[in-house]
Amino acid sequence: MQQWFLVLSQFAHLIATVVWIGGLVTLTVFVWPETKKALTNNPALYEYLSRLRKRFVPLTNISLVVLVFTGFFQMTASKHYDGLMMLDNDWSRLLLFKHLAIFGMVMCGLILQYNVTPALERASLLLERGKGDPQEWAKLRRREVRLTWINVLLGLAVLGFTAWMTAL
Repeated sequence: MQQWFLVLSQFAHLIATVVWIGGLVTLTVFVWPETKKALTNNPALYEYLSRLRKRFVPLTNISLVVLVFTGFFQMTASKHYDGLMMLDNDWSRLLLFKHLAIFGMVMCGLILQYNVTPALERASLLLERGKGDPQEWAKLRRREVRLTWINVLLGLAVLGFTAWMTAL
C-alpha cells in the first residue's frame, strides 16, 4: 500500500510542478512577450492580462498545496532523510536549498497575489474607464514581470536541486 501511495504521490507532485513552474515559464517566455507585441496600446490588454491572472493564480495555489503534501510524504519516505534539520548528508543539504528556493517562490507569489495584483487590477479598471494613470499601470506591470521572472529562476533552481538530489 505504501509503495502504491508513493507512486501516486510522485505522479501528483510532478503534475503540480508542471502546472506551477511550467505555467510560469509559459507565461514569461511565450504569452507575455507575444501579448505585448499584439496588444500594445490596446485597451483589451488590461482585461486580457486580468483574465490570465484569474485563471492562473488558483491553479498555482492548488499546485502549492499538492506540492507541500506530496513533498512531505516523499521526503519522509526517502532513505536519505534522517530527520528535521539533520544536514549530515548531501541529499539533506540539497533539500534545504530546495526548500529555501521554494520559500522564495512562495514569498514572490504572496507579494504578487496580495500586493501587486490587486493594485494592478485597480489600475487596469481605471484605465479601462479612461480615468487611470498609464505610468502607474506600467510601473506595477514591470513589478509583476520582475517578480514572476524571479519566480521562474527560483523554480529552475528547485528543478536543479531536485535533479541533483535524484542523482545521489
